[in-house]
Amino acid sequence: MPRAGWHVATVAATRRETSNAARIELDVDGWPGNAAGQHLDVRLTAPDGYTATRSYSIASSGPSTRVVLAVDRLPDGEVSPFLVDVLQAGDQLEVHGPLGAFFVWRPAEESDDDRPVQLIAGGSGVVPLYAMAQAHADSGDTTPFRLLYSVRTPDDVYFADEWRALAAASAPLQLDHVYTRRTPDGWPTPPGRITREALEAAVVPAAERPRVFVCGSTGFVERVADWLVELGHEPRSIRTERYGGT
Repeated sequence: MPRAGWHVATVAATRRETSNAARIELDVDGWPGNAAGQHLDVRLTAPDGYTATRSYSIASSGPSTRVVLAVDRLPDGEVSPFLVDVLQAGDQLEVHGPLGAFFVWRPAEESDDDRPVQLIAGGSGVVPLYAMAQAHADSGDTTPFRLLYSVRTPDDVYFADEWRALAAASAPLQLDHVYTRRTPDGWPTPPGRITREALEAAVVPAAERPRVFVCGSTGFVERVADWLVELGHEPRSIRTERYGGT
């Protein structure tokens, strides 16, 4: 794994990802590259010296010094409102990373594991899973990938255009969505939270022994992981990551 350290990052570009989130591209001096699924810490320092540090998943991977984040704004957050609403191109941030070695995907030729991969995301938890899917396509890996994405409405989908392109690319990827508040026109099921039955119908069967990556809020991750075990998935093949207040 690349060695973590503190770096100065310059904002190359920022734009709205959804009505409540921003995509932020950073040029990070000395960045050693990162694996798909890793995260970093962002540290902000106020004029009076007060600092606040929060962790964010990285939406990009590979050896580039360009690092992509997608940050959801929480109304009571200390860091995310600044990143989403105030940050501009040319601003500088302190970042520490890359971090994490457990919640990481590598191509079959590197990991010696060609089992199918099931990605399961709740809301902004899709960010590290997008990095995995993009790395999967970029590497030409032929491992079957499937994403189950639970999101409030179609307007809240992160990387919507990129997911469509990935699904149409040569690397095998199947997309499944659950909308909890509003569905697209003509959607076959009404909005609502994911159920055990919906989960079973939209994931790689346990008999195929998939590697599973689950990311989202604590409640979402714990509920999904418990259901997966009940459905026969191997606990050691389920990797989880939770997000909290930012």
